[in-house]
Amino acid sequence: MEKEFKRTLVTCALPYANGPIHIGHLAGVYVPADIYVRYLRLRGREVLYVCGSDEHGVPITIKARQQGCSPQDIVDRYHGIIKDSFEGLGIHFDIYGRTSSEVHHRNAAEFFRKLYDEGKFITRESEQYYDPEAKQFLADRYIVGTCPKCGNEGAYGDQCEKCGSTLSPEELINPKSKLSGAAPVKKKTTHWYLPLQDYEPWLREWILEGHQEWRTNVYGQVKSWLDGGLQPRAVTRDLDWGVPVPVEGAEGKVLYVWFDAPIGYISNTQELLPDSWEKWWKSPETRLVHFIGKDNIVFHCIVFPAMLKAYGDGYILPDNVPANEFLNLEGDKISTSRGWAVWAHEYLQDFPGKQDVLRYVLTANAPQTSDNDFSWKDFQSRNNSELVAVFGNFVNRAMVLTHKYFGGKVPVCGNLEDVDREALAQIPQLKASMEKNLEEFKFREALKDAMGIARVGNKYISDTEPWKVAKTDLARTGTILNISLQICADLAIAFEPFTPFAAQRLRTMLGSALNWDVLGRPVLLPAGHQLGTPELLFAKIEDDAIQVQLDRLARIRAEREEAARAEAALQVEPQKEECSFEEFEKMDIRTATVLEAERVPKTDKLLKLTIDTGIDRRTIVSGIAAYYTPEQMVGKQICILANLKPRVIRGIESRGMILMAKQGDGSMRFITPQEAVCNGAIVG
Repeated sequence: MEKEFKRTLVTCALPYANGPIHIGHLAGVYVPADIYVRYLRLRGREVLYVCGSDEHGVPITIKARQQGCSPQDIVDRYHGIIKDSFEGLGIHFDIYGRTSSEVHHRNAAEFFRKLYDEGKFITRESEQYYDPEAKQFLADRYIVGTCPKCGNEGAYGDQCEKCGSTLSPEELINPKSKLSGAAPVKKKTTHWYLPLQDYEPWLREWILEGHQEWRTNVYGQVKSWLDGGLQPRAVTRDLDWGVPVPVEGAEGKVLYVWFDAPIGYISNTQELLPDSWEKWWKSPETRLVHFIGKDNIVFHCIVFPAMLKAYGDGYILPDNVPANEFLNLEGDKISTSRGWAVWAHEYLQDFPGKQDVLRYVLTANAPQTSDNDFSWKDFQSRNNSELVAVFGNFVNRAMVLTHKYFGGKVPVCGNLEDVDREALAQIPQLKASMEKNLEEFKFREALKDAMGIARVGNKYISDTEPWKVAKTDLARTGTILNISLQICADLAIAFEPFTPFAAQRLRTMLGSALNWDVLGRPVLLPAGHQLGTPELLFAKIEDDAIQVQLDRLARIRAEREEAARAEAALQVEPQKEECSFEEFEKMDIRTATVLEAERVPKTDKLLKLTIDTGIDRRTIVSGIAAYYTPEQMVGKQICILANLKPRVIRGIESRGMILMAKQGDGSMRFITPQEAVCNGAIVG
């Protein structure tokens, strides 16, 4: 039997305060969490909604060094941008805190100290990379070198962003410190570790046996980690930004961000509710739900629960962790380092008043159990063909016609016909389905149910045609519009979790406050009730607005491809096998001048060149048409291998080979004497 809870604590993954949030973050974590919280509140349930900025960790220190400022400057800037973005999109946390706060530093340090004093950690001495010039241990992201998989010279010590390979610093070729450029050396250091393997039997029982209802992607990833065997995990690191390790002999060490950050949920709750926070974190009557992305599954399903288990003191564990997969952008992986993203704060500037459209599209394309894609054309299509043409169109027709024929008052509902009963009967069915989907965190499916109500209303008013009926039977027109307005009221409730701005405008037009319980009832608005002024809920998005976004992405893609080509041109192929001096002497390399040049018929790559070698006039066929036109070749002095055995190419005898330099990107350039020399001069 499913356990009953008195209240629900909802947390959202703390976004790193080293940059703005983008649509991948919104689709993966924050929009679904907000939908769920709004739904629970519509049902009158007690909810606490907690989030905040994660303001420690290496990405923040890297950003600070890049911009020549302090880590505090970085987190102050991006904390504000992120918080404003959430507010602009209607995502209203009960508290949006910061892990740089005094309360959190005190909490995290106390958490560590208790486990330390109780002997819950193990210590290990290991050799880690150290910058001898900067005199600092190096986090993986502070080490760069050549990727052993693809040859990218800018790979990090934990990942190559070019080929996507996961790496370790030891695998990098020619590693260097990002701080000073010096070659790092190995140096011994001591850290504290949480022995996760000690909690493995308990985790297996708690998750694999007790939470089989979790999403398949979450359950599967956790099972894979457990089946692979858990290992001790470091809880401290050598860094100068973070929560200082509160024990003697730990100077220059801070709490590892993965240990520090989830404690932020507790700290933020304490800041908001200093006298009653424990009922949210230590009461078995509280249900804890973590909303996260798939890259945080292990931390929230294995590591943080193990931390809470080790700490004891009655802390509750997550009842569900509805993690989403990743959202791609126009078929390509979202990448903040490459600028391939749609940033929330820029969207709010580019599409003012269209917060609901983004929420709607991100929910319709939610990457619930597998990666999904966002495209601007789909964004436009869903707005124009669904929000405008179905939802908005139905509400507008019902409201405008009521004002036209009944002075803006809800008309009396007369005798019902089959078409009326059939429309009304579908609403409770869609409500039941929507409830089930929302309770099971299937927000994409729940949105389809909500839009299903709009489709019912749109079809009903189109089929009954009250504007025509009004010419002969105003009473029947009143019945049709009464039913249409009841469905409008249903929509104001059903869409509150998904499109809260439109739902609020619709409630204002209807002049009524509505809760979840009345959704699907025959009468939500009594006859004679005065309606507000009609207004359009949604507006079409024109091609020009979408083209601006597509052009921006096209520029980013072009710049990225150009940078990739430039980088590829610098790649050098490995040296070939050694040859003897005698073998080299066999090659007769000479200078020559091109006298005539023409394309070889029916080919794209070949040019027929007539050249003066100083010895004779001869013909060479060369595959350089992709790089040089015949006109560019005439008069050019080149170097050739003169004694190469002749061969027939496309019926033309070719005597010799032009010497060219092939770059890493495949492009070709001539080997040409720096100064003009006589034809036939020997190169050697």
